[in-house]
Amino acid sequence: QVQLVESGGGLVQAGGSLTLSCAASGRTFGIYGMGWFRQAPGKERDFIARIRWSGNQPYYADSVKGRFTVSKDNAKNTVYLQMNSLEPEDTAIYYCAAQRDALLPTRPSGYNYWGQGTQVTVSS
Repeated sequence: QVQLVESGGGLVQAGGSLTLSCAASGRTFGIYGMGWFRQAPGKERDFIARIRWSGNQPYYADSVKGRFTVSKDNAKNTVYLQMNSLEPEDTAIYYCAAQRDALLPTRPSGYNYWGQGTQVTVSS
């Protein structure tokens, strides 16, 4: 089993920045990649970014490309999402997730473990 604990959400003004963290524990040696998703009220959970647990190769959704950066610190078993130039449309609950294989990297069904989510609110 893998446990994921997120932190770093909060309220920020448009144009500001936030950094989210996701600490992994348990059988982290079985993780192939880590993904970030977000879900606004009444909407489906959407893919944001993915990074390989071993190596790097980040991949981003078009909606956040150039503004968000995913990174990791394997010594701390932690992944990060640096969010810059935030917009009100970025307001959502943000989730980190771990996948055991390379299948369906941009879909929630491709991930085996999930964090509890952290709220990000961007004001005008």
